[in-house]
Amino acid sequence: MAALHEWLAQNADTLDQTESLNDAVLPALAAHGCFRAGVPLALGGAPGAHNDVRDAILGIAEVARHSVTAAFVYWGQRSFIEYLLQSQNSALRDRLLPSLLDGTLAGATGLSNAMKFLSGMEPLSVHATADGDGWVLNGKLAWITNLRPQRFVAAAAVAPVDGATPLVAMFCSGDAGVQRSGNLQLIALRGSHTAAVQLENVAAPADYIIAPQAPEWLARVRPAFLGMQCGMSLGLAAAALDKAAAVAANGRGQLSESIADAQRELDALTRQLLDGVADGRFVTAAPQMFKLRIAIADVVQQAVTLELQAKGGHAYLMQEEDGFARRLRESAFIPVITPSITQLQAALAKHAAATQ
Repeated sequence: MAALHEWLAQNADTLDQTESLNDAVLPALAAHGCFRAGVPLALGGAPGAHNDVRDAILGIAEVARHSVTAAFVYWGQRSFIEYLLQSQNSALRDRLLPSLLDGTLAGATGLSNAMKFLSGMEPLSVHATADGDGWVLNGKLAWITNLRPQRFVAAAAVAPVDGATPLVAMFCSGDAGVQRSGNLQLIALRGSHTAAVQLENVAAPADYIIAPQAPEWLARVRPAFLGMQCGMSLGLAAAALDKAAAVAANGRGQLSESIADAQRELDALTRQLLDGVADGRFVTAAPQMFKLRIAIADVVQQAVTLELQAKGGHAYLMQEEDGFARRLRESAFIPVITPSITQLQAALAKHAAATQ
């Protein structure tokens, strides 16, 4: 992994601020086996410390230390892989998994809207009309990452127009009616191939169905989805705290205790996240995971602030900021990635009101 980390460190600012390397990220991650983390060995996975999705969470965190853009792509690809691993559609899994693992096919989660729907935050934005054993999809997904134009697949939770139970289906870049926008003009993470997709009468045959019963399936997969998403925060916070500690040790020792406290909090939250994902508690106790994600996001803001305080005015000098400006931009993304911190707080308030 050292070669990958070196490549990411050398190109982190380019990945963050330009689209010049956006086609290189997925192959670079795949070449180092990133997408095999946490995948069963029998299905092409790589051995790990846990041999489950915790290895993917930690892998995303390690990449995020160097580039949140690359970690964002990693999360999108590995999330789609997780959907196939947790689907009963083994034929679809067997057909797509090899090319997803080797990076020749891009996988996009497309389920941010669905996760908000699951918590009562918003309605589904894609609708489906029955067509024999399959469906016809219409709607828009406004923000999807890892939509590599050359070839991608994406998942979407869709609401049947007849009021039947929502389902989760996939669609492909080459399918008739799939219209990808240009890459969104983001203030950061611009090398992540993030775009919108319009679906107009897109056929989703029976073999495209990931989960016929979306609500229960989404609840089961949500811990992995959010857990891997938290991996981006864990890595970014760790990187900022490492920089802060190194600088403080050479002149601003009064910050050392605050930095150590933040590191201890980050370590504790990491253990809680990994333990909760492993033992399944978050499947039925979603509010616990929402609170954990909010707490981890808070540590990210603490970490970046401590890095700024440690560096002082040097953080504002381009020749001396040493990646701080990028980490500051990356940290601004953490509270707004779907579901956003505000949306999670609203869901927690709704849950609290319902249980009184």
